[in-house]
Amino acid sequence: MPSSRIRRAWLAAAAAAALAFTGLATPAHAQDLPPDVPGSWIQEPRATEGTPSAFGTRAWTAPGGAASPGDFTLSPGEMNAETTKRVARLDSVLPKSGVQNLLDGANRTVQPWCSRDPFGTAPDPDIKYCLQGDDSVSREWVPQGFTGVSDAKDNELWGDAGNIQLFASYDGWDPGREDDPLPAAGDCTTAELEDNDACNQKGVRITFVQSRTNPATGSPEVKYRHVLLGWTYVNSADHVSFDGLHAAEYPIQKGVHAGGIVWYGNYLYVADTRNGLRVFDMRSIMDLDPDGDPATHDEMGTDTDGVKTTSNVEDRTKVGRHDNVWYSFGYRYVMPQVAAWKFKATQNNPKGSYACVSTGAPKGSYVSLDRSTTPDRLIMGEYCRPESGYPSTGRIASYPVAALEGRSADVTAQGWANYLPMPNGGAQGAAAYDGTLYVNESKGTDEPGNLWRYRWSNGQLVQDGQAVKTARGAEDLYVERGTGRLWSVSEHRPGSEPDCPANRDPADPAGTDYCQRVLYGHKLSWLDARP
Repeated sequence: MPSSRIRRAWLAAAAAAALAFTGLATPAHAQDLPPDVPGSWIQEPRATEGTPSAFGTRAWTAPGGAASPGDFTLSPGEMNAETTKRVARLDSVLPKSGVQNLLDGANRTVQPWCSRDPFGTAPDPDIKYCLQGDDSVSREWVPQGFTGVSDAKDNELWGDAGNIQLFASYDGWDPGREDDPLPAAGDCTTAELEDNDACNQKGVRITFVQSRTNPATGSPEVKYRHVLLGWTYVNSADHVSFDGLHAAEYPIQKGVHAGGIVWYGNYLYVADTRNGLRVFDMRSIMDLDPDGDPATHDEMGTDTDGVKTTSNVEDRTKVGRHDNVWYSFGYRYVMPQVAAWKFKATQNNPKGSYACVSTGAPKGSYVSLDRSTTPDRLIMGEYCRPESGYPSTGRIASYPVAALEGRSADVTAQGWANYLPMPNGGAQGAAAYDGTLYVNESKGTDEPGNLWRYRWSNGQLVQDGQAVKTARGAEDLYVERGTGRLWSVSEHRPGSEPDCPANRDPADPAGTDYCQRVLYGHKLSWLDARP
């Protein structure tokens, strides 16, 4: 049985045992559950789910009108203390790497200003980064959230390192994910697993990008490196281990969308759409290949059992500890979740729909940071498409971001909370700076997206000028203060939509280049001067 099927079978047994306490399933044997933390494989945050209802219509004001800040209240994750213990235990086994070491060893190259053009008839940006070919057209990894060192530090430096951008991607293509509805049977057959490692549900990865000078040649270059995000748990052998990020563990794992990320100080905040925020620590990036040679299978540390372990970053089909060997889907670096924030209100948004209720827990579709205010504020907003009974265009609100470091008391949105003024909804990302709210609206693969500008007037969000045309598939937004740029990333790839056929040659400039992904930045001064 492939390792992924073994893992999923164990999860199914554990889930069945948990359900047995409610009389919903036959009890499993006690040894099927982790010995020290029952249910440690269940990932947080897990907000309370309610019954979808259009009851919030009565609270609807109008596009741009005031919303209730209290609906955005976040509570500390119930398993934060246990998560801290497990991360500390993992830290004692696996060596760590700092951000600067990770950047120094970046193994992929950006090509500035390649021929790919997701902008079409839209104006060119101030800067454009083209990812390596496989990342540009990957069916597996879909870019979403965006942040950088300008969010992280007031001086925009991480130690001596500057010019750093981060973007998140979710695993959006698993050939075996939906084929088998029974978790005990796993996600993929042996043939599927052997044919394509994408069969594994890898969750979310973060990509660190840096513009710098090559120390050997003195020439400018832009390099990047992927880091897998992980969730620690205690397996049935009483070993600390980790898995990819998943929003639900039973009956079939569904991935976290990672539609927005914010790097602030040591912490990385990742949006979990229906639940709240996941928190990661830049000081806890694990290095499974410290000598930089994947073939050597480096020696790792020992867990509480004292057994020596090694690592294997060549095998891309496994994750976590198996038979005293550590795997990470082939990634050198893994950053485990250290805490969670969940929505305090009940989540009543309908599943499988882009419609949103007008009150109660929001969707955490994207997050960003506003350093132009006092205090610094984390911004969270919703992706919504109004429909009958659900008029909301999406809510957006701000939090004092420093309050999220405490993790001991509820944090309520403060400063402002509004419904977005976009009549058709569809916000993919938003960022505020110097009193202007910038919002990306994707228009699909057939036309450039819209970048809207809004300002506050008497507590209302009002449109400021016309929409500025931008990239197809425009996603999350990030303000880089020193360069005065508003960054984003395009998400489309060949094979993703009818207008992006998979059989086009990615290297063919006459093909659908606009379906290939780029990172890009507009000058704020240029945007603000548009009519």
